[in-house]
Amino acid sequence: MRRFNHYITYVCLLLAIFCISWTDLAVDISYEKQAAQILGKQILQQAQWAMQQQPITVTAETSPRSAGGKHDFFSEGDYWWPDPVNPNGPYVQKDGMTNPANFVAHRRAMIRFSQIIGALAAAYKLTSDEKYIKQALTHLEAWFVNPQTLMHPNLLYAQAIKGRFTGRGIGIIDTIHLMEVAQGILVMKSSVAFPVTLFTQIKGWFSSYLKWLTTHPYGLDEMNAENNHGTCWTMQVASFAKLTGDEKLLNFCRERYKEVLLPNQMDKDGAFPRELKRTKPYGYSLFNLDAMVMLCQILSTPEDNLWNFQLVDGRSIKKGMEFMFPYVENKANWPYPKDVMYWDNWPVAQPSLLFSASAYKQKEWFDVWLKLDHKPQIEELIRNLPIRNPIIWF
Repeated sequence: MRRFNHYITYVCLLLAIFCISWTDLAVDISYEKQAAQILGKQILQQAQWAMQQQPITVTAETSPRSAGGKHDFFSEGDYWWPDPVNPNGPYVQKDGMTNPANFVAHRRAMIRFSQIIGALAAAYKLTSDEKYIKQALTHLEAWFVNPQTLMHPNLLYAQAIKGRFTGRGIGIIDTIHLMEVAQGILVMKSSVAFPVTLFTQIKGWFSSYLKWLTTHPYGLDEMNAENNHGTCWTMQVASFAKLTGDEKLLNFCRERYKEVLLPNQMDKDGAFPRELKRTKPYGYSLFNLDAMVMLCQILSTPEDNLWNFQLVDGRSIKKGMEFMFPYVENKANWPYPKDVMYWDNWPVAQPSLLFSASAYKQKEWFDVWLKLDHKPQIEELIRNLPIRNPIIWF
């Protein structure tokens, strides 16, 4: 009888473990499915727009202030303005104040490219309709393959400053918008409608860009940046290495998150002190948190789950979410200075809310994500929100 009771106890324990694991899985799936249902109409509308678009790459417009050629991406430092004392001399800085006269055509073209590929990939994931892949191919070929329209795989001339620099490592942050392009390719490439030869060529482009990012002084400067720029360098490298299958770089990014980014950027309460010192502390805190969360989403494996990683003093990505969430839920409680620009426009449907809600089974975080703006129209917000199609990242 005692042996029978032990057997019943053992069976019940197994059933309990089984039920808990399947309950957890159901919660994970429900967040992805709910997100797809919530965004479904928007995705299909955006995909319908994308189906009508022709490729526009960096070769469509050039700037006389660029030191590069027509295939070179060019942008100018956002917070740099003509000197009122010497209008024709080197630009001067106004931190946090964006100069509307700067050359932004290449950045806008890249954001548009990201919006197109992200929407088409998301629509394909929802419907399995290969027409979305066929449309995406024309844009991918134009940016990465066609010798007449492709972009060179480097950022030698990004975030230039008139009279000071023809390009800076800080400009590498501009290609965060290629992340949804890379992820969209991963979603679509298994279809027979996606030519293997084209994927190989695109993979070669990203491999070349990764080499530049990890060897050129600009790339090394950005890698070592101690704020959101260092986070975004790692986030980009992780995203592109996932596309190319570079396990060495993926492991490098995991270790960098654990050994450099988290310990050097996060305070004990979960805040990012360097972002709080900026003239837009709220927006920068959201931006860096989103990037940290995306590192966990991109890099986590069953053997090395960054969602569960924490430093010996308890700092973790969950700690970062717990710090920021009350101010996302109710910005009026923000105890720090207001942003000098766009204070009234943040937050929107930050990806950190959705992916962290899924990782930690936090319905409260998901509910706040649900009610926020999922399609911001202000250019500054779009520029700082590279993850616009979260369903392709699950």
